[in-house]
Amino acid sequence: MILSPMRYKGYAWPHNPRVYSIDYRRTVAEHRNPFNGYQLQDLGASHRVMAGEGEFVGKGAYEEFQKLASVFYDRGPGLLVHPLWQAANAYFVSLRLEQAPRPDYVRYSFEFWEENSLYSGLAVRAAESSQSGGVGGSSSGQAAYHRVVKGDTLWALARQYGVKLSELISLNPQIKNPNLIRVGERVRVR
Repeated sequence: MILSPMRYKGYAWPHNPRVYSIDYRRTVAEHRNPFNGYQLQDLGASHRVMAGEGEFVGKGAYEEFQKLASVFYDRGPGLLVHPLWQAANAYFVSLRLEQAPRPDYVRYSFEFWEENSLYSGLAVRAAESSQSGGVGGSSSGQAAYHRVVKGDTLWALARQYGVKLSELISLNPQIKNPNLIRVGERVRVR
């Protein structure tokens, strides 16, 4: 089976890297209780980390690595297209030269972090929810509140209501530790 080449922004690998991995991450907070041990709080899925290793071989191998390095220095996220992975908008966060380069052989490793673009669609859904009379009240600019249930986190509430986490924290000065909200607590979401 012949696979299409891996691509990122304007760069296409001349041949695909030989080793790939995808790391799915979840953020979990640990709250220690003096006499009851600890409690874990699921803060939700985080970014995927897509990593791999490869080599450039033959005449111009080091020049090819330099082309890849110039893409690394190009700021901001870009579309990462891999022949087997789901395409993702990602940041090129790591490029490592694994040995002393030679003109005909360069071994390297790389890492991409998927950009979290969840907020773009959530703001629309939250606006639709508030206009249709869902939790959160009306769209007239009045304050809206959410009653915390088991499993809620501020991060998840920010996603649910389409607001930035920093905005949600500033709306709720009564919450001293943003990593810990209690069941039954009233959280202002607008």
